[in-house]
Amino acid sequence: MATSRAAPRTSSPSRGGGSTGPWWLTTGRSSRCRPWILDLLLPPRLFPAATCLSGILKLANKQMRVQMQRKKGHLRGMQMLMALRKNPSWNCLTSDLKLGTMMGVFVPCLQNILGIIYYIRFSWIVGMGGIAESMLLVFFCGLCTFLTAISLSAIATNGAMKGGGPYYLIGRALGPEVGVSIGLCFFLGNAVAGSLYVLGAVETFLKALPAAGIFRETITKVNGTAVAQPIESPSSHDLQIYGIVVTVVLCFIVFGGVKMINRVAPAFLIPVLLSIFCIFVGIFLARKDDPAEGITGLSLSTFRDNWGPEYQKTNNAGIPDPEGKVEWSFNALVGLFFPAVTGIMAGSNRSASLKDTQRSIPIGTLAATLTTTALYLISVLFFGALATREKLLTDRLLTATIAWPLPAIVYIGIILSTLGAALQSLTGAPRLLAAIANDDILPILNYFKVAEGSEPHIATLFTALLCIGCVIIGNLDLITPTITMFFLLCYAGVNLSCFLLDLLDAPSWRPRWKFHHWSLSLLGASLCIVIMFLISWSFTVISLALASLIYYYVSIKGKAGDWGDGFKSAYFQLALRSLRSLGASQVHPKNWYPIPLIFCRPWGKLPENVPCHPKLADFANCMKKKGRGMSIFVSILDGDYHECAEDAKAACKQLDTYIDYKNCEGVAEIVVAPSMSEGFRGIVQTMGLGNLKPNIVVMRYPEIWRRENLTEIPATFVGIINDCIVANKAVVIVKGLDEWPNEYQRQYGTIDLYWIVKDGGLMLLLSQLLLTKESFESCKIQVFCIAEEDSDAEGLKADVKKFLYDLRMQAEVIVVSMKSWDLKVEGGSQNDDSLEAFTQAQGRITDYLNEMKEAAQRDGTSLMADGKPVVVNEQQVEKFLYTTLKLNSTILRYSRMAAVVLVSLPPPPLNHPAYFYMEYMDLLVENVPRLLMVRGYRRDVVTLFT
Repeated sequence: MATSRAAPRTSSPSRGGGSTGPWWLTTGRSSRCRPWILDLLLPPRLFPAATCLSGILKLANKQMRVQMQRKKGHLRGMQMLMALRKNPSWNCLTSDLKLGTMMGVFVPCLQNILGIIYYIRFSWIVGMGGIAESMLLVFFCGLCTFLTAISLSAIATNGAMKGGGPYYLIGRALGPEVGVSIGLCFFLGNAVAGSLYVLGAVETFLKALPAAGIFRETITKVNGTAVAQPIESPSSHDLQIYGIVVTVVLCFIVFGGVKMINRVAPAFLIPVLLSIFCIFVGIFLARKDDPAEGITGLSLSTFRDNWGPEYQKTNNAGIPDPEGKVEWSFNALVGLFFPAVTGIMAGSNRSASLKDTQRSIPIGTLAATLTTTALYLISVLFFGALATREKLLTDRLLTATIAWPLPAIVYIGIILSTLGAALQSLTGAPRLLAAIANDDILPILNYFKVAEGSEPHIATLFTALLCIGCVIIGNLDLITPTITMFFLLCYAGVNLSCFLLDLLDAPSWRPRWKFHHWSLSLLGASLCIVIMFLISWSFTVISLALASLIYYYVSIKGKAGDWGDGFKSAYFQLALRSLRSLGASQVHPKNWYPIPLIFCRPWGKLPENVPCHPKLADFANCMKKKGRGMSIFVSILDGDYHECAEDAKAACKQLDTYIDYKNCEGVAEIVVAPSMSEGFRGIVQTMGLGNLKPNIVVMRYPEIWRRENLTEIPATFVGIINDCIVANKAVVIVKGLDEWPNEYQRQYGTIDLYWIVKDGGLMLLLSQLLLTKESFESCKIQVFCIAEEDSDAEGLKADVKKFLYDLRMQAEVIVVSMKSWDLKVEGGSQNDDSLEAFTQAQGRITDYLNEMKEAAQRDGTSLMADGKPVVVNEQQVEKFLYTTLKLNSTILRYSRMAAVVLVSLPPPPLNHPAYFYMEYMDLLVENVPRLLMVRGYRRDVVTLFT
């Protein structure tokens, strides 16, 4: 038995997975790496704690053995102890240190909220605004932060929350641009607020101990008494020197990490709470003119005297002075008091260090908000009943005057409260900056990135330097209102985030905090905006301008990130409602927009990694007015869907990247089908939703089919056109796409329209859309109409001019008579190319027809083409060729120098060989460098009526 029990102690591979050393020192996460006794005693979910406990036991056991072996050598024992300290179990209790509700949220919020304003300005506010308006002031500001805390609680309990606090919440609700802009403003507000707290602590210290000042500055001020008395004010140099020292000390504490901050925080908070307790004891013990003149004790008559407001002018020190330059009102008191209720984000700023954010943030934040608001309301009543109005307005440190047993307790409370607030600011600001940097939105912030669970030392150093710089400035009177604006801007962002999420009510919006409503969040956001303008409309404009500049910079330089924000959900719901409101009925011509389906499948081969012809996106942009509209870029991948699904996803991503690169508003779709014809037939039937289905099919003319002997193209091309006609889709075929101009290539000349058949006005509309582009804005439109007789020319021209005038379109109308046109008489040098192409087309059609006849005789069947029976009327074929020749000759005669030519696309004749139709098309486009063949559909896209 002894041997069997001893075996595990000496055989590490059997339990340690190949690690060296005794098995009880192994700290791996595998179950084989734990002591067997802990496997029996502890449930599986406690194994990390068990591993940690085992590490502690190993350490104690080893230390005892070291002490027993000291006689054998002190050096060896120390070496073993150092080796144990390197063991991961030694640090397992501190490496993942997480904070609870009290130390993680409630205490930081309480330290940030309870600041210097309560000690040196609150009694003055009661004297100036009276008890009634002071109660209203506290309720007004407290309501703003309370509603913000409710919104914060709702968002924070809607899933796991990473570091960054309000930035993380706002960014995930309103998008990265809004989140980063408000987050950086909030970071600046916290960093500069830290310097304000430091200066407040130093100033209070120097006033309490004037002898500690290195420099002296004595000035005479009117302090409300009959005789002017000298008042010693600290020198700005003393403020700078002591401020830098205090900031450096606080930064060393912050550099110590969360553990050090938690050890120091109670030392700052407990004396503050003790000082407040002493103030209230002093209030109850106060009697008339005791402890100072003007003190009445708690008196009902004093309460009545101080009920109403008494706004008056004061000097810069706040002392009443009829000739003072500072005028006070309720709005001014809001600006003075509101910083006393800020700080509710101190807990959420440290969200990465919290054990349970979804529990700690709501409870801790709301508890701190309600506690401080109740303290302020009670203090208003007690201060209003304690002293005369003159005493309230002239004694800035009334809290120290009435404190029991010594005024020094309040001085200590002021110093420690401001230092505690500064500590929380210097703790939260770096973590906020590091969280923004970790999201990798702005490359310029990459220096502040930190690994998960690590301390943001570089961000802390940057925050400290920023804080020290503000301390050196000394006078922050101009910056202070902007800091308040940044806090209010952040609070408004949190409220708007919750309002948007509540209003949209997406399926993912399931916060554990149930006491919220979109109306409360909207009220909270409105209060934030109102308070901003009440404090100072100029500083409100400055802060909003700064946030807008950051937003603009992030939108240009920042990396795109999809966080599932509320705006995306709003767009989605708006799109669904808009789609439902459009219905399935036909769109009125006044509301008709082109929704082109860009067929990207090339007729030949494209260069590698080029998913679409480079000029197709340029042409798609030309079909939109001022870039408004949507294009659908579609390509077809031949093969089996199950085998090519992954290839289709990769091709779709590549095509989508191409669309973004070309700055074209559109979406990419890849369809897998056995053949191009079957794939397109499925696309034209199913693509789109309701009235947002594509209404125009755009594709390139297959100019290469004969040159590269691609005999399958005619059947596919004709099949696509027939599918579009059956599906009631307009068709635009681009010839000369390689020469199509981009947005920087300006064109001159004319845009010529050969309006042969009624197309609902699509050709006219496309010409007008071309004129809205910079590349075609210098061109003029010419409309060519075909008249059968010369006598009809003038009447037709007048009718077309009247029609174009009613359509608000400017164009020159030219009527061409085709009846008197004679090939032999009119055929001159300018038509030699057309005649040659006509002769060659006749020969090829004759040869193809003879081959079909021979095959039919050989097989004993009717005429077949592309696997289908066809009917060929040779006289009709000759007529089609002859008509196409006349139209091509007319285009070359009048539009050889045109910037672009638009001509009606003839439909493929029924039961006609596709090869013949391609011959007609080749003859039509012969020698025309840039041609658009347009076929409308059974809808008008322009209207004469307003």
